[in-house]
Amino acid sequence: MTALLDIKDLRVTFNTRYGEVTALDSVALHVNAGETLGIVGESGCGKSITALAAMGLIPMPPGRIAGGSIQLEGEELTTASEARLRKLRGREIAMIFQEPMTSLNPVFTVGQQIAEAIRLHQNVSATQAFRDAVALLDRVGIPSAAERARDYPHQLSGGMRQRVMIAMAVSCRPKVLIADEPTTALDVTVQAQIFDLLNEIQRDFGVAIILITHDMGAVSEMADRVAVMYAGRVVEQSTADNVLDMPQHPYARGLIDCIPALGKGETELKEIPGVVPPLHLLGAGCAFADRCTLKNARCETEKPLLLNHGHHLAACHAVEEGRR
Repeated sequence: MTALLDIKDLRVTFNTRYGEVTALDSVALHVNAGETLGIVGESGCGKSITALAAMGLIPMPPGRIAGGSIQLEGEELTTASEARLRKLRGREIAMIFQEPMTSLNPVFTVGQQIAEAIRLHQNVSATQAFRDAVALLDRVGIPSAAERARDYPHQLSGGMRQRVMIAMAVSCRPKVLIADEPTTALDVTVQAQIFDLLNEIQRDFGVAIILITHDMGAVSEMADRVAVMYAGRVVEQSTADNVLDMPQHPYARGLIDCIPALGKGETELKEIPGVVPPLHLLGAGCAFADRCTLKNARCETEKPLLLNHGHHLAACHAVEEGRR
């Protein structure tokens, strides 16, 4: 199957006070039509930078795409002009950002903002665009949509604002939808509703979804395949069932072990010791080595490659050498 969005060997760097720092290192991901790819990892692992790169939203400077390829239906995006990217954003590829309160404009009603997105990509009148905006608000489950369309973002709850962001993102029927932590700061009930809504939209529109999250429960519910990222690299990739049931990389195993096991008599939450290292301090070896119980001398000096191990892709010397 030909990938709808295909990222190969992507390298993104930023100029910082420490010099040029690599934020993404040889990232390779793809998503097919109608499929959900989950990207998981702690904060600072490169998930959102990957999404921004795919959208052509890396701030340049201080950032730059230093290498690799991002193709949307075979069209190269890394060399596309800003005018071309503006045409593609929203119509072909769209993004739901983490925090809708900072993503929505506080001085325009939510209906006006959705209508503006529609008019940017479709040849319709302002009146028709607003009608379409109301219909979208109704489609994403906002009650009294015609009235809510005239509300400002601060007048809506967090869950409603997130639904507005989803309505805006799907207003032009994009082929790829990137959801970057779409349930941040929402209560558990609303989180479930948002994920159900994303599933409905995928069924109805056939959109490919890239779900960026640190919530392994969301991954188990939503994703067909999972990519685990750490310190700007993909360290494991396989089907959701394989990653959740048989994780290969020690970091992926640690993330899953941290999920609370209700009803099993456990009294303490597990954790992965240490933190994600600052990118400017990464050495020549494996970035996870200082937190890994399986490390050896090779891990300290040689960066592992993302290799095929049966049904998994994993970047780990321990997996390669059969150490457990």
